[in-house]
Amino acid sequence: MTRTIDPHAIDGKFPAPATRFDVVVVGAGRSGTAAALTAAQAGQSVLLVDENPVPGHQIGNDVPLYFGGRATAATQNSERMLETLFMNTPDLEAVIEAGVELLLGTCAWGVYRNGPLVGSLPGQVVALADGERSWLVGFDRLVLATGARDLPMAFPGWSQPGVMGAAALKKLLTRYDAFAGKRVLIAGSHDLALETALLAHAKGLDVAGLIEVRDAPQGAADLVAQVEAAGIAIHCGVHPVEAKGGIDGVERVILSDGSSVDCDTLVMAIGLVPMIELADALGSARTFDAKRGGHIPLEDGAITAVGSCAGLADTGFDHSAYRFDWLNALGGACGGDTIICQCEEVTLSDLLGVQPPRYLERSPIMQARSLKSLLEDGPPNQDQIKRLTRSGMGACQGRRCRDQVAMMLAVEAGSELAALPLATHRAPVRPLPLKIIADWEESEEMRAGWDVWMGIPTQWVPYADIGTPYEEENRRVLGGNMSL
Repeated sequence: MTRTIDPHAIDGKFPAPATRFDVVVVGAGRSGTAAALTAAQAGQSVLLVDENPVPGHQIGNDVPLYFGGRATAATQNSERMLETLFMNTPDLEAVIEAGVELLLGTCAWGVYRNGPLVGSLPGQVVALADGERSWLVGFDRLVLATGARDLPMAFPGWSQPGVMGAAALKKLLTRYDAFAGKRVLIAGSHDLALETALLAHAKGLDVAGLIEVRDAPQGAADLVAQVEAAGIAIHCGVHPVEAKGGIDGVERVILSDGSSVDCDTLVMAIGLVPMIELADALGSARTFDAKRGGHIPLEDGAITAVGSCAGLADTGFDHSAYRFDWLNALGGACGGDTIICQCEEVTLSDLLGVQPPRYLERSPIMQARSLKSLLEDGPPNQDQIKRLTRSGMGACQGRRCRDQVAMMLAVEAGSELAALPLATHRAPVRPLPLKIIADWEESEEMRAGWDVWMGIPTQWVPYADIGTPYEEENRRVLGGNMSL
């Protein structure tokens, strides 16, 4: 069947990307550089992009990792960070020598391709941005090697500087040389926590110990032995109930047994979450695997995920059950005034009461509702909770709260986490200034008739009504300011 196209649609008018590669790889960690090298050695043109070094203001917003206010001022110097990053990542030199084009400090914020509802693109493209501009790059094959991000969990005091994630600590210690803490306490005792303790110890930090909510260490026996051999204690059957601090953030952590641990940093090493946002925003298929960190992408034609973003290593450990043990313990320490969404200042009582932000009016009807009453109308949906409470709508794009909110919804609904709809990822999957994302190439053909196809309510007239009495009436109502 021949497709009929509105002459004012943008089909066939979208400018082709200035550059195109056989393979584009997003993420220059071990998996990403290996994929780039393999493609280059096979004679393909390859672009390798990595958002590191992340700009200082993004680090302050905990994007893409939970940095927790423990990065030094060095992260504000982009030139120094580029040099440090390159020196600490020897694989980068190898990919350059292999003929790979390398872009550091460049994020991929969206992937687009034509489909049943979209026919305007000149092929499949990935949207990139650096500190100056945003642009599209065409590709035949896209490899996502975006890694995994931290899993934060709320408890009293967690919103102050000094509570951070294990992946962020590793980044600051191994690639940025920019960690501001001195004495760390680590929450968790599975492999992630044990490896974090060994890394911190090797980097000369004072490790105050590990705390574990379960009754025994959860990680591999050889890692437990290494931690103990380093003189680092593992305290089991305890969890944080409050982080106390001052002007510079955390100073000590109160534990559930009543003891107190002096430290300037509490590292949440409870788990990692595969970063699937690019694939998910595109609409790629995915599945839930409790032993691989949660939702993971499936093979999708020309788009492949590798490394941690394709799922954590399956060691037989049930990450989901472990995380719920921590959620239940930390949740028991939370009061109604405990902040769950730091960006929008949504408290636990706001979330469970399904209340709008405090700067909006709370009518008697709104005040009478709750998550319990909402669940009586149907299964939990995190997108609905986001719209009603704004949890997950802030500058961090939900990285600090979306996973724990999903777990809370599962608990309240008595449902398996896998049964809940995943909160929607939307492009741009990184926060971008308007001055960058608005700098978009637009042809004269696309500009023609923009007020017809843009479709702003009450400010446009359907194409068929141009030149009719209906158009004149609309023009009169709008005060004669409508432009056609």
